[in-house]
Amino acid sequence: MKSLPKSCEECLAEYSSALDDLTVFINRAKKGKMSEAQARELIINFEVCHELALKVLTSYFKKQGKGPFTGSRDLTVEAFHADLIDDGKSWLDMVIDRIQYNPIYEIDTQEKFLDNIQKKYLRLLQRFEDTMTKKIEA
Repeated sequence: MKSLPKSCEECLAEYSSALDDLTVFINRAKKGKMSEAQARELIINFEVCHELALKVLTSYFKKQGKGPFTGSRDLTVEAFHADLIDDGKSWLDMVIDRIQYNPIYEIDTQEKFLDNIQKKYLRLLQRFEDTMTKKIEA
């Protein structure tokens, strides 16, 4: 049995919950050196949060009659043009970091990725939550 697609408001609530979880993991990480398991958990939480952000955007654009989009890059560019995100380049960097972190590639990007999540991406995701909350409530 197929389930009904979630509304934009439901997607945003789910995203906000994941963002709260990510913030908790980042605050724990700031208290000391992370173990390998903690680093993996932080990255997993970030990836879930980013996926839910993309889900919010997809739902929002669907409601606007736009889409479908071919991937996260196209969706990110459209979100930037629609003023839903304020730093398109950093959001595209987020997509690229996730692709490069994929364990299939031999490049060791975990340390840089963790640093970006904590110092750059969390702030972007928080601003996105604020923007979408205002858009949906309007």
